[in-house]
Amino acid sequence: MKQVTIVSDGSSLGNGKGSPRAAAVAVLGFQGYWKAVGEYLGSATNQQAEIAAAAIGLENLKEPCRVRLLSDSRYVVETMGGTWKRKTNHDWWRRLENAAARHQVEWEWIKGHAGHVVQEIADKAARKIAASGEVDTAVLDDLVADLGVVEI
Repeated sequence: MKQVTIVSDGSSLGNGKGSPRAAAVAVLGFQGYWKAVGEYLGSATNQQAEIAAAAIGLENLKEPCRVRLLSDSRYVVETMGGTWKRKTNHDWWRRLENAAARHQVEWEWIKGHAGHVVQEIADKAARKIAASGEVDTAVLDDLVADLGVVEI
């Protein structure tokens, strides 16, 4: 079973107020090589975007893997780890549960905006997608190209 690292982040510009624009990004790493995937989510909240980011990363794995999933969302990490109960966002949690089902996932919290190079890329990409309202794969590719080959 392959060992994969996923760093996920969501962004909701406006966070559920007025006309929010949300996006989710996951940066997938295998043997030091990285690929970013993202999704524009429209009017989702920040919490929903964080859940979706983790799901997107897991959904993009082509086979069952051992996954170290890093998120700056305690909401995602503590809920998936069983510490916190699910009170809202049930459809979003169902998507993440389905995405995680075939993998062995280790959920790990990482402090956001603390200089972690891969997390900063995920954050920047999510904000760009939220602002533009679309996923530009060339932008995602350029962001991860700057990483080079690096294990975390």
